[in-house]
Amino acid sequence: QVQLVESGGGLVQAGGSLRLSCAASGRTFGSYTMAWFREATGKERDFVAFSRWAGGDTYYADSVKGRFTISRDNAKNTVYLQMNSLKPEDTAVYYCAAEYRGFGWVKSYEYDYWGQGTQVTVSS
Repeated sequence: QVQLVESGGGLVQAGGSLRLSCAASGRTFGSYTMAWFREATGKERDFVAFSRWAGGDTYYADSVKGRFTISRDNAKNTVYLQMNSLKPEDTAVYYCAAEYRGFGWVKSYEYDYWGQGTQVTVSS
């Protein structure tokens, strides 16, 4: 069992940056594949990025590739999402997700644990 708590959301102008953090409970953080998803109002929850538990391979949605960076600090039980060159279409609630020894998936139903979400609003 793992509990996830996101932070770092807020209001930013287009072109700006934010860094989201997701702190996880438990002693086996390094064994979890960690991911970020986002959900805009009235839309489905979409994949953003993941960091695989073994080797730390990363993968991004095309819409954020080159602008967002996922990273993790296993000693701090924390995964981050650095978001640069933000666009109004990035506005959404951002969720952290975890799957024990997960292969790395882009579908939300593959993840067993979720945080409560943090709002990111990008103004034009």
